[in-house]
Amino acid sequence: MVRYPLVEPFDEGVLETSDGHHIRWERVGSPGGKPAVVLHGGPGSGAAPWWRRYFDPERYCVTLFDQRGCGGSRPLASDPDADLSTITTQHLIADIEALRELHAVERWLVLGGSWGSTLGLAYAVAHPERVSEMVFWGAVTTTREEVDWLTRTMGEIYPEAFASLRSLVPHVERGGNLTIAINELLPDRDPAVHHRAARAWCDWEERPAALTGPPVASPRYADPTFAPGFARLVTHFFGHHAFLPSDGISGHPDAIRDIPAVLVRGRLDIAAPLGVVHRLVERLPLATLHVVEDEDHGGAEVTDGLIVRATDDFAR
Repeated sequence: MVRYPLVEPFDEGVLETSDGHHIRWERVGSPGGKPAVVLHGGPGSGAAPWWRRYFDPERYCVTLFDQRGCGGSRPLASDPDADLSTITTQHLIADIEALRELHAVERWLVLGGSWGSTLGLAYAVAHPERVSEMVFWGAVTTTREEVDWLTRTMGEIYPEAFASLRSLVPHVERGGNLTIAINELLPDRDPAVHHRAARAWCDWEERPAALTGPPVASPRYADPTFAPGFARLVTHFFGHHAFLPSDGISGHPDAIRDIPAVLVRGRLDIAAPLGVVHRLVERLPLATLHVVEDEDHGGAEVTDGLIVRATDDFAR
């Protein structure tokens, strides 16, 4: 295996925020090791144990946490009463800073995947002095261009699946905010409404994830608690284009130009346009973009190897 063996946390706890969120966190590795923080994808996937395996436990001290609304954090976004106005990119950035201060970290390596790469880049733009290095796979920036690509552009590639998704919100005009319209169905108290909307969104996520052949069903989407919360968080963040201006990341290369970075994308990752990340990296002199020819958004052995190599190199 290219990743490290799974290790158990040496510390864990809950960060209580001033606006009523309880953020579950854990730390793994060596207490005196190089500090790092993991930003999981989704939004809403949670910090599963496999994230720990990207780091040498002898050389790193890694903080992992479940972002607001998911995993072991509370309240869950699957609760119809959950207030999503307190779940934005800016709130998540504040949580990262609060965890950094809680653990007395001066600077740390930021590792993220998919949505976690957007969050990581936004955090680095906001707090470049707190980021020693960046490592991202499935790298995206969640701009309107990328969200429209995931829905409407991919809808031209998979018209049958897209028609099924569109049937949920037939009132949305062409060019309208499809993800927000679906998001508005997800806190509905009628289980028939919110479960159908969650299932439809999860089905759509699976469709472009498989470039050839039928979609591969994910067991987590069958979870009646996970699916509605995941779909609600994804459509919330995507519908608001990550709560960032269109140039929220791309317009601030000077803020992060001095941070060493490794970004990995699969050539077959059609969930977002590769050109967006390519153009960003061209403006970052210390960043390297690895394009893996035969891998998709989920990555595989080559992506894992590049991520582990990056964390190993930065540990030196």
